[in-house]
Amino acid sequence: MSYLRAFGSWLPPRRVRNAEIAPLVGATPESILEATGIEERRYAAEEDTVADIGVLAAQSCLEKAGVAAADLGMILVASGSSERFCPGPASQVAARLRLSATPALDIPVASAGSLIGMALAARLAPAVGRVLVIGAEIMSRRVTLSPEAKNTAILFGDGAGACLVDPETGFARIADSCLYTDGSQAEILAVQDRVFRMDGQAVILQAARKIPRAIGELLARNQIGAADVEVFLLHQANLNLITRVAGALKAARERFYTNIERYGNTSSASMLIAADEWWRGKTAPLQGPMVLAAFGAGLNWGAVLALPA
Repeated sequence: MSYLRAFGSWLPPRRVRNAEIAPLVGATPESILEATGIEERRYAAEEDTVADIGVLAAQSCLEKAGVAAADLGMILVASGSSERFCPGPASQVAARLRLSATPALDIPVASAGSLIGMALAARLAPAVGRVLVIGAEIMSRRVTLSPEAKNTAILFGDGAGACLVDPETGFARIADSCLYTDGSQAEILAVQDRVFRMDGQAVILQAARKIPRAIGELLARNQIGAADVEVFLLHQANLNLITRVAGALKAARERFYTNIERYGNTSSASMLIAADEWWRGKTAPLQGPMVLAAFGAGLNWGAVLALPA
């Protein structure tokens, strides 16, 4: 058995509003907002690295949990935007946390990486101890602010999120998860030659079908109705997509927490940033089921179900 013990996050201070991006990509601020639900996003400083911001999110999470880095059994770092492929940021994060033997593994999957990390952590924690899952992305360096790249350039921002999965205690018990991969569709969403490439219409079509099916399967096998879920915490890809997922599940839109309007799409960091912000805003313990879900490069997608502890 594994538990969600804490979340954490970090966002760069620089705000980049639609009015700044619009003339560079041949759009208007209003058209960007209508297409994505995004009003602004954050951009990392030139000197920041994926590991740098990952460490800041990790420290935020560990502080809230009251757990020392030395007490971790494993670290999983998800990123689709790291400066180099191998070694990825995980080993750097571990070193910055002053760990010299704790296994630290990379999950190089944009958008869905932190969901994959959480599902794996739930299975690994009973064997290895506490697992820190981090999603850290500097996606602003993987897009080009030009009319040719408009559909991706308007979406992405930078940030990092984290969660601690504990085998013994936490505010929610991780009850179940599901993960899927369809490599035949991988080309519609990929980071190649250090540039993020996406067929936006194909991605929306696939995600709008696959995310509700994954969540529906998870809820059905645990005999939970969508109306009984306290909160849905999805990868913050596009506000219109989240609305479509809510409609497909016949679930109240207000149960889907969103912050994409302020941070944009932060890829594998987005779900954990949203979870941390949602949890910090709660004034009462978790009362009902919570569902976390994501869709990303690979194509990889899935969902995690957690219940009040």
